[in-house]
Amino acid sequence: MTVLEQEKVLKSIEILIDTREQPTERARKRYERFECPYRRATLSYGDYTCNAVLPDGSFLYDVEKTVEPLCVVERKMSLDELAACFCKGRRRFVHEFERAAAMGARVYLITENASWENLLNGKYRTRMNSKAFKASVVAFMVRYNVNLIFCKEETSGELIKEILYRDLKERLERGEFG
Repeated sequence: MTVLEQEKVLKSIEILIDTREQPTERARKRYERFECPYRRATLSYGDYTCNAVLPDGSFLYDVEKTVEPLCVVERKMSLDELAACFCKGRRRFVHEFERAAAMGARVYLITENASWENLLNGKYRTRMNSKAFKASVVAFMVRYNVNLIFCKEETSGELIKEILYRDLKERLERGEFG
């Protein structure tokens, strides 16, 4: 694929938002920060991925079917929500990460309004022990090759788009799509 074809593919990028993501006002603000088209689709795992038109005119993913992306962003709004995934929601969380790992997908876990310092010092509202929380987070990072990113709520939309854009760009440069 030529550099011009790669640029054309990257200009066609749209963000796919999993249908389980709630369309709240907070979400709408996040989507505006994508600064590209977006639409809802059923993702097998993760909250966000991207789609694009390839040089042959086909799409990277058929959004009429369940999408099994090569790269996803899983977003949590706080350490409280993340902790809940390691407690009462653990079984579902594990299955989602296992599906992604089975497909060889890259997973980025963005947690808004969080930091390592808050996680390690128990500065969150759940009762999860900080040592157990740290162990669970790091175990997932290692076990499922998860990239953990802490950020402010107002920057998550921009980060989601940048991660997905850069992942697609790298794949195009390596010739993964013809």
